[in-house]
Amino acid sequence: MPKINKNLLIETPKYSKYNTKTKFFSLFLCGLFLIFATPDLTAQKSSFTVVLDAGHGGGDPGNLGNGYKERNIALKVTLAVGRILKKNTDIKVVYTRDKDVFVELWKRGAIANTVKADLFVSFHCDSHTSNAYGLGTFVLGMRGNKQNFEIAKRENSVILLEKDYQQNYEYDPNSPESIIGLSLLQEENLEQSLQLASLIQNNLVSKLKRKNRLVKMDNFQVLRETIMPSVLIELGFLTNKKEGRYLNSKTGQQAMAKNIANSIEKYISQLKLNTIEGQNNDNVIVKREHKKQSKKKKLVVEYKIQISSGKRKIATKPYNFKGLRKIERVKVGSYYKYYYGKTTSYNSAKSMLKKAKKKGFSSALMAAFKNGEKISVKEAIKIQ
Repeated sequence: MPKINKNLLIETPKYSKYNTKTKFFSLFLCGLFLIFATPDLTAQKSSFTVVLDAGHGGGDPGNLGNGYKERNIALKVTLAVGRILKKNTDIKVVYTRDKDVFVELWKRGAIANTVKADLFVSFHCDSHTSNAYGLGTFVLGMRGNKQNFEIAKRENSVILLEKDYQQNYEYDPNSPESIIGLSLLQEENLEQSLQLASLIQNNLVSKLKRKNRLVKMDNFQVLRETIMPSVLIELGFLTNKKEGRYLNSKTGQQAMAKNIANSIEKYISQLKLNTIEGQNNDNVIVKREHKKQSKKKKLVVEYKIQISSGKRKIATKPYNFKGLRKIERVKVGSYYKYYYGKTTSYNSAKSMLKKAKKKGFSSALMAAFKNGEKISVKEAIKIQ
């Protein structure tokens, strides 16, 4: 199971600013709308919009390890993922490019923001002076170690090919000082970005037996431009002969695409399952907790950690949940959801989530309840 570098998670994020007042103001208004007007977007949308971004393109070939072109491989995998997702009638697919053309990084984010995407996934291939190999998945965050910074700097350097890039970005892709951390809107989406990244990384590593280069955080400009959960996948190293040959093959591209698409569908299913509970509520929880509160008439906000869900009914014993105790099973329609722990403290809930993930529940997520009724974590924090 991939582990998220803890050292990258403890830094306090700073907020990035944009070079033009107009761009900042529009994003700020959009952020206010997302935070206050629509705390649970998934409950209001009949379809789930996924923006797929093939890195590089046109005059920007990306890296050329062993003569392979990153722009071509990224595009083929991206289109293959899109074809699979389009078979799901609940998913709408949008491409930032569907042919070999150059698209500025800020435009890629603008496309996703304009269509009000629920997810943004960017595809790339890595390179190195050594014979390094393996795949990694990134989410936006503070600059981590030197190796991660070099990857981010290399992918961000495409900015220099853009006309008037200094007017579109307050950013020097070659300067460590430009790695200034998370924007306000991306910080709100960090947990979901990490959840999706973990699903993708786990799936590719376990199903395709790829070397695990883990889920990491760093400052990719293309992720900074989006206002929804976003991840960037480095599919592997073209500079490694064996891996480059695999990534350039139709077999490799189809295998990668299939597992990435499956991961995205699993993520969406988990999110929808949470939404269903939020809309329908669960009679057992609501009745039990409302009965207690009816006497005290006191508002109570609680946090629990959802560690798994499915149609199988499992005994809530520690041996079934890797030693975790205080497991609660809740039936939602034909599914069962399994929660670990219960607390009224957000900080305690974060510690519980960290423990659950350390135990191997990499897709665990925090859930919030107001007097037994499911609400968004964002709303719970605001209430408290």
